[in-house]
Amino acid sequence: MTDKQTFAFFYRKSMPEAESWVKKIRIWIRKKRPDFKEVGINPDFLFVLGGDGTVLEAAHRYRKEPVIVSLNLGNVGFLSSVRSSKNFLSVLEKMFKGAYSEEKRMLLSIRAYRKNKKVFETESLNEAAIQNPLGMVELEVNIEDHPFQYVRGTGVLVSTATGSTAFNLSAHGPVVMPEMECMIITELLDHNIPTPSFVVTGDKVVRLKVLNFRKHGLLSLTKTKKPVDVVLSGDSNSVFPLEPGDMVEIRKAERYVKFAVFEKNYFLKSVQEKFSFG
Repeated sequence: MTDKQTFAFFYRKSMPEAESWVKKIRIWIRKKRPDFKEVGINPDFLFVLGGDGTVLEAAHRYRKEPVIVSLNLGNVGFLSSVRSSKNFLSVLEKMFKGAYSEEKRMLLSIRAYRKNKKVFETESLNEAAIQNPLGMVELEVNIEDHPFQYVRGTGVLVSTATGSTAFNLSAHGPVVMPEMECMIITELLDHNIPTPSFVVTGDKVVRLKVLNFRKHGLLSLTKTKKPVDVVLSGDSNSVFPLEPGDMVEIRKAERYVKFAVFEKNYFLKSVQEKFSFG
């Protein structure tokens, strides 16, 4: 039986199906485990109801490393602990019996520097991206102080293994087992000869230097209304405008995100299901 005693829910209030399942699970827990208490902060378990985007929000919001039990109500579900709602309650039964494992996922620490001064910082479970959505940007990719690659295109993506099935996959990067601690560097629409993605170990430091881009100012950020061209984003949530000469440093974060896993080879089965392997 699990020694963890507290739980919380995380879901988008605009999703009626999630609201309905929260009510069902609350009633079920009160009946099955009245000693298992719902709390507002620092829960042992965090039940996330929704799609992969909701899981990313939860990972950013809860920083004390609760065990995330992701109950999939979305379309993709690569970050889900349980893919089908028909299995939600049976999996919770397993959880109470301690019939699960905890899988630690690496996060990225992302920092932007301008004239050697830190101007932006965030974390990311899936990826960091530098993009010029409506034009080109010239970037230098530096690994462990070694100038490794020059990109003249839409941008560069640095993904975790967890994020290998997200934006990285859409950019034709490789799928990596999510428990691996690594970073996947993938160019985005490079106008030079296309090059493959490159995987580096998680103890490395990747730096992306913004060399040049033409300023058109066709986009603007919602908060500031300031015209922008090139942006840095973490998990497509935190967004920061970049200037020529800026340097972005990406390394493994100190904390992890923990997921509950209830089924052996769960990720392999998810990949088989999504891509119709076998």
